[in-house]
Amino acid sequence: MNQVKIIIFTLLLGLYTFCQVGNKGELKVKIPKNGPVFSKVIYQGDDQVYKNYPLEPDEFYNPILQGCYPDPAITRKGDDYYMVCSSFAMFPGVPIFHSNDLVNWTQIGHVLDRISQLDVHDTHISGGVYAPGITYNPNNDTFYMIVTAFAGGLGNIIVKTKDPMQGWSEPKKLNFNGIDPCIFFDDDGKGYIVHNDAPDEGKELYDGHRVIKIWDYDVENDQVINGTDQIIVDGGVDLTNKPIWIEAPHIYKKNERYYLMCAEGGTGDWHSEVIFVSETPKGPFIPASNNPILTQRYFTKDRKNKVDWAGHADLVEGPDGKYYGVFLAIRPNEKDRVNIGRETFILPVDWSGEFPVFENGLIPMEPKLRLPEGVTNKTKQEGFFPNGNFTFKENFSSEKLDYRWIGLRGPREKFINITKKGLIIEPFEANIKELKPTSTLFYRQQHNHFTFTTTMEYKPGSEKDLAGIVCFQNEGSNYVFGITKKDNEHVVLLEKNQRKSRIDQEVSSEIIASTKIDINNPIQLQVKATGDDYQFSYSTNEIDFVSLGDIVSGDILSTNIAGGFTGALIGLYTTSGNNSLPE
Repeated sequence: MNQVKIIIFTLLLGLYTFCQVGNKGELKVKIPKNGPVFSKVIYQGDDQVYKNYPLEPDEFYNPILQGCYPDPAITRKGDDYYMVCSSFAMFPGVPIFHSNDLVNWTQIGHVLDRISQLDVHDTHISGGVYAPGITYNPNNDTFYMIVTAFAGGLGNIIVKTKDPMQGWSEPKKLNFNGIDPCIFFDDDGKGYIVHNDAPDEGKELYDGHRVIKIWDYDVENDQVINGTDQIIVDGGVDLTNKPIWIEAPHIYKKNERYYLMCAEGGTGDWHSEVIFVSETPKGPFIPASNNPILTQRYFTKDRKNKVDWAGHADLVEGPDGKYYGVFLAIRPNEKDRVNIGRETFILPVDWSGEFPVFENGLIPMEPKLRLPEGVTNKTKQEGFFPNGNFTFKENFSSEKLDYRWIGLRGPREKFINITKKGLIIEPFEANIKELKPTSTLFYRQQHNHFTFTTTMEYKPGSEKDLAGIVCFQNEGSNYVFGITKKDNEHVVLLEKNQRKSRIDQEVSSEIIASTKIDINNPIQLQVKATGDDYQFSYSTNEIDFVSLGDIVSGDILSTNIAGGFTGALIGLYTTSGNNSLPE
């Protein structure tokens, strides 16, 4: 018996030595010796617009969240504002931000930060979860986040909490189809859910014809009440004009009347925001005569400092008693390509009349706004989220990784380990072209003109090993800039991966340039974007940078070319399943 105990003890000890407990109690394999060590990252934004429009003391920049933070939704409890955005197959999911003044924002985490809440391990980057709604219910002092989960077979889900700073519940699957749900609580405590859906079977009139539905919501059991659903908007403002993609509905109550605000026109260059009114939360809803109340679709395409695709908005009363609206829009580069993705903007809203109207939301938008009365601009300071041109520095010395670093299709804790030397990334067998979790730590591209530089120590053991930087729009549209081994020599290579078409899933890979490299000292890898031009360089002495190959086009990193809903990401990447080698 003692011998058996010794054997069991030895096996358990071996298992303990082989594994360590990661965040949230997950077993995490120790990093192998050939994992790269990233000791430093510097991201520098350098957009000309911010040089041309320096801030005055009473101003702040718009967008308030730069980079891929689309589909914003906002709620308020007292002096606290909480805002969420779409995250698709990024993990953790649904970033959440806090503010007391609508100008200075801090990211307090993610709503869906556990695999039990969100499983996106085999999901295309533009799948996952998107178009969240967040609502505070004063009747039971509870926050609700509702979202469509295109992963794990969940569909529409809801989570809740008493305190967004302390995490959220496990998801509850809701018994309805469609997308873009939002929850509304009336003064009498009754709850309602509105969402986008397809027309009833056999009643679709044209491509893009959608409807808005409403359900009664059982607050005690957190479920829609079967049989209570009804269509409250068919098609959009005017069905005879064949409006497309009425979506992202929100209900507000003001002066004992109910207002339904929706996006219309699709999340592209015909995007807009429209408003309806009713005497009851279930309609009938009458459209305003002055719709749309927000759009950028009517202006010349070559306008200066272009902001476009504005829509998918949510309203909240500000600390000054005035209304404000958060919404998504884009800032394309000089070739009108959308590499940054859809970002979160804000505008004051004039609701002095019957219907709200976004102030200056129907003229070409400007890059900066006047601060609300009594507010000081503290962005870039005291931990507040930066905007404008800024520098983000990371030396991976903190035990808690910045929330801006994200994984794709799985937790970052599965492959990272913070040590005294820096961040070590465990190489997964999956490479960046596969529809699987990859060992890549991503940062959102937040400017059209930027430099991203990392310092890396790495000794690949074979041709299957590769580590470096990836500029990523999706698994079929990316650039890999990394170090691998060929024969007995180490090489740095630049690879272009591009899907043959949006429909064809086959990825065409091309080694654009490669050269031998000395890896005895730490290597610096750098990508510099000047609008649509991307340049990849390396340094072996931390001073002199050598360009690898010619300048390449950032077209495959844009939504225009690659499709989907996300902006470009820059990743610290490694794999033990490399299949790309120079000849």
